[in-house]
Amino acid sequence: MDLGLKGKKAIVCASSRGLGRGCAEALAEAGCDLVLNGRDEKVLAATQSELEERFGVSIQRVAADVSTRAGQDALLSACPAPDILVNNNGGPPRRDFADLDRDAMLEGTIQNFVTPVELIQAVVPGMKERGFGRIVNITSISVKMPIEGLDLSSGARASLTAFLAGVCRQLAPHGITVNNLLPGKMDTDRLRGGFERSAKLSGRSKEEVRAQQAAEIPARRFGNAEEFGQACAFLCSQHAGYITGQNILMDGGLFPAAF
Repeated sequence: MDLGLKGKKAIVCASSRGLGRGCAEALAEAGCDLVLNGRDEKVLAATQSELEERFGVSIQRVAADVSTRAGQDALLSACPAPDILVNNNGGPPRRDFADLDRDAMLEGTIQNFVTPVELIQAVVPGMKERGFGRIVNITSISVKMPIEGLDLSSGARASLTAFLAGVCRQLAPHGITVNNLLPGKMDTDRLRGGFERSAKLSGRSKEEVRAQQAAEIPARRFGNAEEFGQACAFLCSQHAGYITGQNILMDGGLFPAAF
């Protein structure tokens, strides 16, 4: 399927590895010129080189913390007029809610609520002028169901979801869509770190923890960055202009709901 994205410009935050990289790969495959972002310059450069070689699109990299004003300015300097914004950022580490102090809560809120809103504010005027825009926010299944130790991340991402529910409808007349992708248990570094934590707490091996968690998913497996990225690319495509304000679960059926 031709997604109609050849020559479009995309900023993909936190895209040197994991789900962000999966989104960057799918958009590059569709013909988008990219700005990649990450904190590790070496990993980021390797990702840029690989994607340039595979897809032949124009790629810039910005090694920066997207949660900072300087990091955001660097991204927007590299791509002042993006057609696509994929908001992604690492979340706060697992921690019992009773151990969260004010500074930790503010930092988590900045990471997973304030930062994506600020970037949306920055890119929307240009999207309005061009009559086209695609914004995809990578949030989490934890917006819909609790995950032990991720209360701060869940709260910040749920706040973003509620905040944008009205915003997306203000932007729809201008050809701009805003949707959220909610990953469940995806085979990423963050998930594997959870295996290690659960193994230590339970006295089991990481392999046992992994097998048990996979068995709890109706699909009987964890998701991967490639399929996640393809879903993101579709939401950014010319075919998805009538989809906005949606929270799309990618969880293999883990969240039990009829609606």
